[in-house]
Amino acid sequence: MSTPDTPKPRRGELRIYLGAAPGVGKTFAMLGEARRRRDRGTDVIVGLVETHDRAKTADLLDGLEIVPRRTVVHRGHEFAELDLAAVLARAPEVAVIDELAHTNAPGQRHEKRWQDVAALLEAGIDVLSTVNVQHLQSLNDVVERITGVAQQETVPDEVVRRAGQLELVDITPEALRRRLAHGNVYPAERIDAALANYFRPGNLTALRELALLWVADQVDVALQRYRAEQRITDTWETRERVVVSVTGGPESETLIRRASRIASRAGAELQVVHILRGDGLAGPGPTAMARCRTLAEDVGATFHTVVGDDVPTALLDFARGVNATQLVVGTSRRSRMARLFDEGIGATVVRRSGPIDVHMVTHSYAGGRLRARLGTSALAPSRLALGWVLGVLLPLAATGLGVLLRDAVEFSTDVVLYVLATVVVALVGGLGPALLAAVFGAGLLNFFFTPPLYTLNVHSPQNVVTLVAMIVVAVLVALVVASAARRGAAAARARTEASLLASYARTVLTNPHPIERLLDKVRENFGLNSVTLLEKRDGQWQEAAAVGPEPCADPDAADVDIAVTADVHLTLRGRALPAADRRVLEAVAGQALLALRQQRMAAAAAAAERKAEATELRTTLLSAVGHDLRTPLTSIKAAIGSLRAPDLSLSQEDTAELLETVEVSADRLAGLIDNLLDSSRLATGAVTPLLRPVGYDEVLAHALSTVDNSDGVLIEVDPRLPSVLADPGLLERAIANVLDNALRHGGGVVSARASAHSEFVELRIADHGRGWGKGAAESAFAPFQRLGGDRDSVPGVGLGLSVVKGFTEAMGGTVRAEDTPGGGLTVVLSLPACAGRALVGVEEGVVR
Repeated sequence: MSTPDTPKPRRGELRIYLGAAPGVGKTFAMLGEARRRRDRGTDVIVGLVETHDRAKTADLLDGLEIVPRRTVVHRGHEFAELDLAAVLARAPEVAVIDELAHTNAPGQRHEKRWQDVAALLEAGIDVLSTVNVQHLQSLNDVVERITGVAQQETVPDEVVRRAGQLELVDITPEALRRRLAHGNVYPAERIDAALANYFRPGNLTALRELALLWVADQVDVALQRYRAEQRITDTWETRERVVVSVTGGPESETLIRRASRIASRAGAELQVVHILRGDGLAGPGPTAMARCRTLAEDVGATFHTVVGDDVPTALLDFARGVNATQLVVGTSRRSRMARLFDEGIGATVVRRSGPIDVHMVTHSYAGGRLRARLGTSALAPSRLALGWVLGVLLPLAATGLGVLLRDAVEFSTDVVLYVLATVVVALVGGLGPALLAAVFGAGLLNFFFTPPLYTLNVHSPQNVVTLVAMIVVAVLVALVVASAARRGAAAARARTEASLLASYARTVLTNPHPIERLLDKVRENFGLNSVTLLEKRDGQWQEAAAVGPEPCADPDAADVDIAVTADVHLTLRGRALPAADRRVLEAVAGQALLALRQQRMAAAAAAAERKAEATELRTTLLSAVGHDLRTPLTSIKAAIGSLRAPDLSLSQEDTAELLETVEVSADRLAGLIDNLLDSSRLATGAVTPLLRPVGYDEVLAHALSTVDNSDGVLIEVDPRLPSVLADPGLLERAIANVLDNALRHGGGVVSARASAHSEFVELRIADHGRGWGKGAAESAFAPFQRLGGDRDSVPGVGLGLSVVKGFTEAMGGTVRAEDTPGGGLTVVLSLPACAGRALVGVEEGVVR
C-alpha cells in the first residue's frame, strides 16, 4: 500500500509511427527503432507485430525477444491476439505493439488494442506502435468519401495526440504503387485489386495530404498545449502573424490593404477579424461585411468574426489566441470632444497590447464630427403622438390625484407620482415628450404642493433638486427607449434583408434562367412596375434583361438607378425607394451581373466546345481517311497489279505472299470500317445491348480468336469468379479492341487478369509499352486519339478505345485507363456482377 511519501509510478511513453496507407514502412521504421534501443542496452520485447509476409520486415525481428501470442477461439475460428497478461508479467522497458487501431477478438480483456496499450503505459512500460491516417476517428468519414471504403477499426484522435512522440512515415504515391506492384506489400493475387481500388494514385495523394495536414495541426496544438500548461500568455514569435481589425465602416478596405502590404513584407500570415457586439445589432450592414470578406479572400487572408461587448479585450484575446505578432487598427472616427471622455478602442489596444506591435493606420474618415445619439426618429409617428398627449395628461392626472389625497399622503408621495408619470411618458414617446412631462410636472408640483402654495416661487433648494432629478430621469429613460427602438428597427430590417438576400441567392443557384427570375422577385418584393438590367455597348444603353411592362431604356429615366459598374446599371420603375433599401438592391445588382456573365460564358463555352468538336472531328476524320484508308488500298492495288502483270513471272511463294498482302490489307480496311460504323451507332444512340450472364473467361477465348499475335497474351482469370451482366457480342468487340491496341503498342507480353470488388467484376488488360505519359492515360478514350499521333508508324485511326468506352457504358459498366507500374498502359473494364453470386477475391487486408 502506497503512502503519501511514495512517489507516483512513472507512466510509460507512447511513440506512434503514422502513415497515410498500408505499405509506407511504419512497421519497418518501428522495428528499426526497437533494434536501436536494444543495441543501446534497453530491455525490448515484441508483443505483437504483423509482418504481412514481408521478408524485409520479418528479418528485423531476428534477435528481438518475442512474447508468444494468445490464441482465441471464436465461432469456430482461431485468432492470434496480443497476450497482455504475459507482457505485463514480463515487465520490459519497451514493448513493440503493432496496429494500434486493431479490434480484439471477443474474450480479450479489452475491446480495442489501444486500450491494451493504455494498460501497458499505466504499468510504466514504453510502447512503440503504428497507425494509419484512415483509422483516426475524426477522419473516418472523410476517408470513406475519398476511397469508398468504410473503416471499421478506428482509434480516438486524443489517444494519438497524447503520444509522447509522433513520427510521420511518408512516401510518394508513385513509390508506394511501385512497391505494391513489386510484391513488397501484398501477395501477387491481391496486387491487381489493390492497385485498381484502394491504392489508386488519387486516393493515395488525398490520404497523404490528410496525414501531412493532421500532423502539422498537431505540432501547432502541441505548442498551444505547452503554452497553456506553462501559463504562457506572451506572444512567441515562432512565425509572423498579422491581425487587422475592421468595423465594416468605409475605412475597412484601406486597413485590409495596408495590413496586406505589411504581411507581405514580413512574409506573414494575415487574419482579418471583425468584433461583433453581443447583441448583434450595433454593426455594419451585410453588404459592407461582404465586401470586407471578399477583399480579405482576394489578398489571401482568412476572415473571422468574434462576439464581444468589450471590443479592445475581445480583439487582444483573439490576437493572443492566434499568437499574433502584429496588430493593425484604424485611427478613431470619433471627434476630439468625444475622445475627452473615452480614449477610444485604438488607444486602449495600444496601452494593453504588451509585446504585440500595433500599427495605427490613418484614413480620411478619422476624427469625424460628434454624432448625435439622441432623438426619436426610430419611434413610429403614432407612438410619438401618443407620447406628446401623455406628456400633458399624466402630469395633470398626478396633480388631480395629489389634490384629492392631500390630507392622506405626504409630499414625497407626490414627487413619486410625477416621476412615475415622467418615466411612463419617456417609455412611450421618447425624449421630447419626456422633457415636456418633466418640466410640466415640476411646475405643477411647485404650484400645487410646494410652499408657498399656488405660486411658482421656489424657496427651497430641495425643490430645485427635485426638478433637476425629474429632468435627468426623463433624459436617461428616453436614451434607453431610443436605443432600444433603434436596435429593434435594425433587427427587423436585418431579418428582412437576410431573408431577401437568401431568397435571391437560391433563385440564382436553382433556376435555369436566374436573371429573369431574380429581377421578377425584386419587382414583386418592392412593388415596382418594371426592373431592367441595362448594359452600355458602343456608347448606347441596351437591355440585357428586363421584367415588367415598359422597361427603362436609359438610367436617367428610372425612378431608382443602381450603378453596378460604369457600363452596367440596374434600373427600377414604379416608385421611389428609401435610401435604406439600396443596400439590398446593390447586392441584387451584383448578383444579377454575375448571373448574366455566367450565363453568357456558359453559352459561349458551349458554342466554342461544339465548334471545336466539329472542327476536330472533321480534321481527324479527313486525316484518318487520307492516311488509314489510303495505305491499305495502295497495298491492295499494288499487289493486284503485280498479280495481273503479264510480263512478271511469279513463283507460288511470291503469289501467296501478294495474296496474303491483299488479305491483310482488306482486314485492316474491314476493322477500320467496323470502328467507324460502331462510332456512328454510338453517336446516334443506336446501340441496344442484350444483357445476360456471361463469364470473362469465355468472352476472352472468343476475343483472342479475332486478334493477331494472340500468343503474346497471358490470361489469368479464375473460372470461379462470378459472371457479369453484359452483351456477349459487345463485350467481345470491346475486349478485342483493347487486346489489339495493347498488342500493337505494348511492346511485350500483354496480361489479362480479373478480380471481384464490391458488386463489380473487373478485367485488367495491361501492357508494358511506353504508355500515354503521366496524367494523360484517360485521354486514350477520346475519339481519334492515337499514341504518338500522326508521326507513329503503327496503323490505326484512333477509334478502338473510344468504341470500347461506348460499348462498356452502354452495358452499365465503366472503363478507365491507368499507368502500368514500370511503364505501359492498363485498361480496366468494370461490369456489374450477376445478383445472387458470392463475390470472391475481396479481402479485408486490401483496405486495412
